[in-house]
Amino acid sequence: MSIYDEKVWLSQYSPAQREPRTLEFDDALAMFDATVERSPDTDIIRYFDGSITARELDELSHAFAAGIIDAGFRSGERVVIYAQNVPQFVIAQVGTWKAGGIAVSANPMYRERELEEILRDSGATVLVALQSLYTDVAAKVVGATDVRTVITTSELEFQSANSGALAGAERTECPGTIDMGEMLTAFRGRTVPPAEIGPDTVAFLTYTSGTTGPPKGAMTTHRNVVFNAHTYRDWIGIGADDVILGVAPLFHITGLIGHIALSLLTGAPLVLMYRMDPVDTVETIEKQRATFTVGSITVFIALMNAENANRDALSSLTKICSGGAPIPPSTIAAFEEKFGHYIHNIYGLTETTSPSHCVPFGTRAPVDELTGATSVGVPVYDTVVRIVDDNGHDLPPGEVGELVTTGPQVVAGYWNKPEATANSIPDGVLHTGDVGYMDTNGWFYIIDRKKDQINASGYKVWPREVEDVLYEHDAVREAAVVGVPDPYRGETVKAFVSLRPGATVTPEELIAFTKSRLAAYKCPRAIEIMSDIPKTATGKLLRRELRAAPTASA
Repeated sequence: MSIYDEKVWLSQYSPAQREPRTLEFDDALAMFDATVERSPDTDIIRYFDGSITARELDELSHAFAAGIIDAGFRSGERVVIYAQNVPQFVIAQVGTWKAGGIAVSANPMYRERELEEILRDSGATVLVALQSLYTDVAAKVVGATDVRTVITTSELEFQSANSGALAGAERTECPGTIDMGEMLTAFRGRTVPPAEIGPDTVAFLTYTSGTTGPPKGAMTTHRNVVFNAHTYRDWIGIGADDVILGVAPLFHITGLIGHIALSLLTGAPLVLMYRMDPVDTVETIEKQRATFTVGSITVFIALMNAENANRDALSSLTKICSGGAPIPPSTIAAFEEKFGHYIHNIYGLTETTSPSHCVPFGTRAPVDELTGATSVGVPVYDTVVRIVDDNGHDLPPGEVGELVTTGPQVVAGYWNKPEATANSIPDGVLHTGDVGYMDTNGWFYIIDRKKDQINASGYKVWPREVEDVLYEHDAVREAAVVGVPDPYRGETVKAFVSLRPGATVTPEELIAFTKSRLAAYKCPRAIEIMSDIPKTATGKLLRRELRAAPTASA
């Protein structure tokens, strides 16, 4: 037995977290069908002042499946969903499965080149798009792809309040496309023959963020979806009486699993808000009595700075996870002090179908004294994670290396990219590209991405460590650290920060602050104060953009 088998599953964790599980369902549709049978008339989606019951979602998704089949869709084909957090996203996703297809989620921030790349790579034959995204972006590229059917819809459907993020939204004519509302009305009441899907059938093509190069379509199977939907449910303790707050983008793996799949499994209503706005989100939490959410730490930073945020408004939100970006210990402490709720760290990748690690509920993540990193927890059910050196050899506790993950949540590979699959997921074993270590008690810590390490005059600097120190300053809202060219050192440390509302501080003061807490070679030689730091839609810092910025040189 390896040290990982011995140390990962510690006696302090419950037997349920250590023992292999038998899943209740073979595929995501069976999971949803059980919820429809159990609770047909309870809300499964809430959208502003509108709602959709489990029975209605079943009917609407059948109508969607019948509609695309009528338009020529065949089993195994791909449907790209290009939308914000709206009910139509869920309808199209479940309807695609019922038609025997593969759902492909596209980031609504994509422009022409990026969307065309996804459409071409996936070979999609159907595109579902918000009207504004179609007229502004998709209409310019869809003709150059294999897409035969375009379905458009408005964010104003399924509600009547037109408030919050929908204020000022208007419907747009999209000639040559099928209106989704009209299609659902025309085919409502029809059912389609059961799709031939099983555990190893691909449910999604979930494209990587592209922060390290062209996006790759991770082939997320139904087994992957079912497994990690159960992981969220059982690890955190989510039931039908919970209310899921949809702050993560639905196109991202966190939204797909921690929001949609979890709701389909448990029957807990999923609250959607089109786009995340801090003030609106606080109001929604209070009104809907949301109990659970998972999102990037930038979401929780934004909530802390919302003008209407207070303990009473967030009193129901007792089950909180954060992943996708490093969590400074100071931010966890500040959030708990303000709202009384502890943020549980969670870690995973697109390729692990969301979580591979989580801090067990009822425990608090330790913080490494040397690096200041908050532990991402321990591996979740049936998951083994090794720390290896550059030659693939296991490293002992405390030694820093790459995380290599094996478990039922690891995806089948990358769509039409056998070489990339062989490089990153040989024989189903995921080489994450993330660098970290396991301590002697079995807790895991992520230091950084391999590619982000800074080499300053031969000294190795991890951006994460410098960022965590900057977050300790009262004026700093967000921080990002990169390596920039330096004629003397080869590379040196530069930081970009944004400030809390009303706060003032100079770059020189921040540099002095880091010098009192870090070795000299780790301290930024330059700090640039920005109104906002560029991030992906899921909150990951876009260090590549910062390195390429005209002002990046120190």
